[in-house]
Amino acid sequence: MSDENESRTPENPLRRELPEEVPAAAEEPEPQAAEESGVPPLSGRQRLVKGLWPPRVSRAQLIVAVLLFGLGFGLAVQVASNSDGDSALRGARQEDLVRILDELDSRTQRLEDEKQGLEDQRTELENSSDQAEEARKQTVEKEKQLGILAGTVAAQGPGITLTIDDPKGTVKADMLLDAIQELRAAGAEAIQVNGVRVVAGTYLSDSGSGVKVDGNKITQPYRFKVIGKPQDLEPALNIPGGVVQTLEKEQATVTVDRSTKIVVDALRAAERPDYARSSSR
Repeated sequence: MSDENESRTPENPLRRELPEEVPAAAEEPEPQAAEESGVPPLSGRQRLVKGLWPPRVSRAQLIVAVLLFGLGFGLAVQVASNSDGDSALRGARQEDLVRILDELDSRTQRLEDEKQGLEDQRTELENSSDQAEEARKQTVEKEKQLGILAGTVAAQGPGITLTIDDPKGTVKADMLLDAIQELRAAGAEAIQVNGVRVVAGTYLSDSGSGVKVDGNKITQPYRFKVIGKPQDLEPALNIPGGVVQTLEKEQATVTVDRSTKIVVDALRAAERPDYARSSSR
């Protein structure tokens, strides 16, 4: 009877069935157990290698590595370019290096002299009792100087004569242009080539067996009359890898003669500008 009552007793709704017991994760064998199982334990070095390899690289670390590589490559290229630029000087002789330094000192001194001259002119204008007359004198002097630069007036003074004999016709217009540019950089104030006055707008071109200067054909020997400081002009042409060495490689004969009086008398006609007008009133 009681068994029937118990079977008829309603099931408790609050009762919940417990889940089956989850088996615990297998614990790692202790070193002693590992030894008993026959697997030798890892040494400290093996653990370090296992932690470092394979490497675990994040995205940020990869970006930083790429940036550092680019920076190192740029520095290497810069060092290589500087080394190439200095190679010519490294192979130069001691006397050549001294000549280059003297030329740089001379250029610096010319700039200092020009600066001092401008300051003296300003002082004269400020202190002159008759500023108008002083200004007129300076204007006339400036006009003469500009006439020399423009080639509209003759000039004379110390300088050099550069003669280039080219029997094989290997000297080209660009080589003569390099000579003109080097002379200008060394302080040449007036230049004449085979009777043609060289000015700011002068151009050179090849023409058969000769060269044209502003459309005027000239033939060898090419003779440059240059007014300037001879002590600056001649070394500028003889620097290592400069004008003289370049022309001699073309089997041309180059001579440079200093003189206390060089006359540059080839003139250029003054050209009136078509559109530009003075803005002074």
